[in-house]
Amino acid sequence: MENKKGRNPLVGIVMGSDSDLPVMEEAEKVLNQFQVPYEVTISSAHRSPDRTHRYAISAEERGLKVIIVGAGAAAHLAGVIASETILPVIGVPIDSSPLKGMDSLLSTVQMPGGIPVATMSIGRAGARNAAILAVQILSLNSPQMREALKGYKKRLEQEVEEKAKRVEKGSF
Repeated sequence: MENKKGRNPLVGIVMGSDSDLPVMEEAEKVLNQFQVPYEVTISSAHRSPDRTHRYAISAEERGLKVIIVGAGAAAHLAGVIASETILPVIGVPIDSSPLKGMDSLLSTVQMPGGIPVATMSIGRAGARNAAILAVQILSLNSPQMREALKGYKKRLEQEVEEKAKRVEKGSF
């Protein structure tokens, strides 16, 4: 596991394949922006079930608070991890199959009662939102993160106002 920000990661990012990395890097960007320590690894629910099991059962003991999981095609990875931990698991469907991520979305969102996976939208926007949700969860115990999130939301609002002004003036 690659630790990106310090020795004590709070968020785990797991993906089913290295081909998922371009999507999941969006989550990394957000976590870096909020200075949240995280780790990144690859595991497969189907090709490396023992590795996936070990990761999930050790996550809480290792200090993780939230796990973000990206997977394409059958996309059972988030559900498998959620079945092995009490930590919040956020699933990101990856658009890596001929079905353009619809298979991943349905595999991630259709969990049996009792094993929740917070499922984001397909692709890069989903990875970005997964990281924002992870920060929101962490902010429950961090006034500094809450303030950072308020600033983030304010910046989003300001960006819309600036774009609206440019469009209204016809200078976009």
